[in-house]
Amino acid sequence: MLKGQAVKRLGKKVKKGFRGYPMATIAFYGPDNRKATKVAVAIVPAAEQEPVDLRRWLSDDHDVRTDPQTITEILAFIGEAGVKSVVMPGRIIGCPHEEGIDYEGQTCPKCTYWAGRDRWTGEMIH
Repeated sequence: MLKGQAVKRLGKKVKKGFRGYPMATIAFYGPDNRKATKVAVAIVPAAEQEPVDLRRWLSDDHDVRTDPQTITEILAFIGEAGVKSVVMPGRIIGCPHEEGIDYEGQTCPKCTYWAGRDRWTGEMIH
């Protein structure tokens, strides 16, 4: 697949809106709001059910939102699951490190950008 085609295909799936289940949720994470170094994709089989499959892709050197190989793999994953709907926020929603696994406490010591910040709006919490 050519460089921009995979990203465009994924964008089209998101723009279609809710078309039924199974549904894929896609979330991007990064050390700040400029570069996504992690993407998590969950497959939700039906309303009010927990995800049945969760996969993550990580990168140290490039933004996973625009990486053709990563997006192609995500498209294959959601295709294999028979996904009808794709939900994806239009922003990076937090730190790529996991509390209790990568660090202890409420704030990641490596991603100070997210300390005291609302992950959905990007605004500082007062």
